Amino acid sequence: MNIVDLHCDALLKLHMDPGKSFTNDSDLEVNAERLVKGNVKLQLFAIFIEPEVTSHKQFQVALEQIDLFHREVVGKHPNIRKIVHWSDVAKLKDGEIGAILTLEGAEAFGNDLVKLRTLYQLGVKSIGLTWNNANLCADGVAERRGAGLTKLGFEVVTMNNQEKVWTDMSHLSINSFWDAVEAAEFPVATHSNSKVICGDRRNLLDDQAKAIIDKKGFIGMVFNPPFLNGKETATMDDVLRHIDHFCGLGGSKHVALGSDFDGITMHVKDLEHAGKYQNLVNELLKRFKEEEVRGFAYQNVIDRLPV
Repeated sequence: MNIVDLHCDALLKLHMDPGKSFTNDSDLEVNAERLVKGNVKLQLFAIFIEPEVTSHKQFQVALEQIDLFHREVVGKHPNIRKIVHWSDVAKLKDGEIGAILTLEGAEAFGNDLVKLRTLYQLGVKSIGLTWNNANLCADGVAERRGAGLTKLGFEVVTMNNQEKVWTDMSHLSINSFWDAVEAAEFPVATHSNSKVICGDRRNLLDDQAKAIIDKKGFIGMVFNPPFLNGKETATMDDVLRHIDHFCGLGGSKHVALGSDFDGITMHVKDLEHAGKYQNLVNELLKRFKEEEVRGFAYQNVIDRLPV
């Protein structure tokens, strides 16, 4: 069964160690061989600027990660195609994998909207305004102040709407979430679970999940055990518990997958990398109808692309 994965940090790992091979390096939970083995049809690659990077270097680091994406991910693998326009997804041939750039945190462009437009032009199709900390656009979940979007943050969401770019709700503070979900035409949570099932601050309350559902967005299940059950280990039953909960909120057409592979240090048993995605599919098929599972795995996202 085809898979869409809404979030991975393979570009960060490649940037930290450019000697790694995206083809088959076992340290990369998402690599070319594992994408094929897991039947991943569409993989989103996050650009993430680590907090210790100084402000004058942040855009440069973003460009370096984009360069790695072009040289190592797409450039060396003819079966992996960069998605420039949403309509390109429907043009993928059998055996081809779509690769999409996303941005996790507005630090990459600061308050320079020319830089943001440049990122759009380079193919970034999803913008998360924050990681966990506050920045010039919004407060993240770790900011004690807990404020909402700034004037700049609202401007960025407006630009996302105009460019048909997703605004990613994952990592936002509560107030930032409500500001963003109201303003965004294409709100998604690429890698978040249910706070009712697991109380981690990174997860979504029911009213937040319903707000995304009401705006025809989707929520990507993240495979980080602390976000699944609050522990260091987890099983696929834990993943299914979150999916089941969101379905109970009327979200069966809005559940998706957002692994956070290469950005997590703990893993779900038998789901440690992208090559094991079909293990999850097999477990889902034991509990849900095939049509529902196809939706979770792939179709829910495909049906809601802003083409």
